[in-house]
Amino acid sequence: MKIRIGILFTALLALTLLVSMAASSPSPGIKFDRLTLVQAKIESAKTGKLIFIDCYTDWCGPCKRMAATSFKDETVGKVFNNKFINLKIEMEKNPDGAVLARMYKVRAYPTLLIIDGKGNLVKKVVGMQSRDGLLAMAKSIM
Repeated sequence: MKIRIGILFTALLALTLLVSMAASSPSPGIKFDRLTLVQAKIESAKTGKLIFIDCYTDWCGPCKRMAATSFKDETVGKVFNNKFINLKIEMEKNPDGAVLARMYKVRAYPTLLIIDGKGNLVKKVVGMQSRDGLLAMAKSIM
């Protein structure tokens, strides 16, 4: 009986360790920073990086699809993580959503914005983008 409990305990410990390792390993794709718009502008001024903003809503189907596919692409992640400060802004719940909608005339979702550290619009793309569309968007301003 003690042997069975020991084996069960060891198996449970190993499973817990595997799950925690999988959760902590970085996933490919875009890493979105948890910053406010103001914080991102400050970071942009320090680093010289432009700011990429995914303007989305919880109910937007194409937004969900991009989050599950295009944004998780390894090549897209390498380019965007290297070149941009990446933000995801839920436009109806995040206080920055109303500011972005007004400043950049966001009327449909997803809307993808690239701005500089002063808030000047560099690029705006409306609609779902594939891996190739995102890479073309990044390349067009480099």
